[in-house]
Amino acid sequence: MSSHFFLLDGAITQERLSWIEEALKFFFVKLNPENLLHKSGTREDVFTFLLTGDALYSLHEPETLRIWEIILSLPSVRIICDRQELTRRGISVEGLKIKHQDQLIDHNRLGVSGQQSFWNDVAKIARQHEQPVPSTIGYFQCQSPYMHRNSLSAVRCLSAALEAHASVELYAYLDGIHLGHTGQHPAECENIGEWLEEIADKAARKGLQCQMLACRRCATARGYSTWDDGKDTVVSACTIRPFRIRTMDEMVDRFERNHLILGNNVASIQLKKEGHLGASFPFQDNGRSPPVTILITHTPYGTEMASGALTFAVGCAAQGILTRVIFIEDGVYALSGRHLIEEGTSFFNLQELIDVIAGSDTLHFFAFQPSLQRRGLTKNPKLNAVLDIGTQELGKIFFYPPRDVQAGHQRIIFF
Repeated sequence: MSSHFFLLDGAITQERLSWIEEALKFFFVKLNPENLLHKSGTREDVFTFLLTGDALYSLHEPETLRIWEIILSLPSVRIICDRQELTRRGISVEGLKIKHQDQLIDHNRLGVSGQQSFWNDVAKIARQHEQPVPSTIGYFQCQSPYMHRNSLSAVRCLSAALEAHASVELYAYLDGIHLGHTGQHPAECENIGEWLEEIADKAARKGLQCQMLACRRCATARGYSTWDDGKDTVVSACTIRPFRIRTMDEMVDRFERNHLILGNNVASIQLKKEGHLGASFPFQDNGRSPPVTILITHTPYGTEMASGALTFAVGCAAQGILTRVIFIEDGVYALSGRHLIEEGTSFFNLQELIDVIAGSDTLHFFAFQPSLQRRGLTKNPKLNAVLDIGTQELGKIFFYPPRDVQAGHQRIIFF
């Protein structure tokens, strides 16, 4: 059983893989040096990387391949590739597989249907990740169907979870709510709406639970007409049958629970319950909800990803979930310079938003200094609530359990 895993669908840059490499080195050298005494393959996997979509190109590109070689030299690290997506892209990993044959897996598990699927491997790991075996697997989707192939990842993952006899939940946020729009008729792709309806029907036949929740704020912004049925339930004529448009609070309610939540680019880190790994990072969390670490990797104004990440972070923190927001990679542009927005516009100033929402006991902000330095940037000195961190502190946030935390794992979500 793997203790920690990363599920990565998007492109993996040299920068991203470099800080992941440094985080893993911190884990093994500072926290678990005993693992360095064992050769890989002599004990259970500690880290599993589940790669699909454009993340697979990183196994071929020279600048990232070099870093994967270093990561695979660490003990108990395994990579599982999506065979179907490797074939579709014409990517060969034979060279890397020859060197690391026990660590690089490029064939996938058979499902009940007799078909091999990467998502069967994902579902198996998700089912084994917690003890006792969890009864629910969730999926967090922020991107729209058809423009983004990762919408297929969402439905394939939920389908595999049902095959593994787990209840399923879909959380549609930002453009992810378009997965549930009624009347989809794609000419050259699987129909996501119909597939989601089939998932709901299959769950019912198996006696499993199925919830598909869409953020009300995101739906309203995108023109989904809704009305209240008089019983505080929002109804929409724009959505497929299983979809339910709900408030942010109702969606975050599901994040208070201890089941695994997957997504296009996420990680799940096991938290040791038997005491602390050295001096704990100084934040309190008395709840049982898994902590959420949000990595803002996009520039502040080109898309809704950065502002959407902050809104989601506020929603989690407001319900008592320990939430850490890290500005990293291109996300650090949100912190540099002084942002000025013309008066009379409804456009937001992200720096002002950070200043307004800072100060909560359950919401903390960090700036990853290597990303700032890489871009020749400095943080706006007025953003006092955003603490500077380096690779050591990043490792502590990832792997040190917060004091008094009761959950068995923490969630890491890339925005």
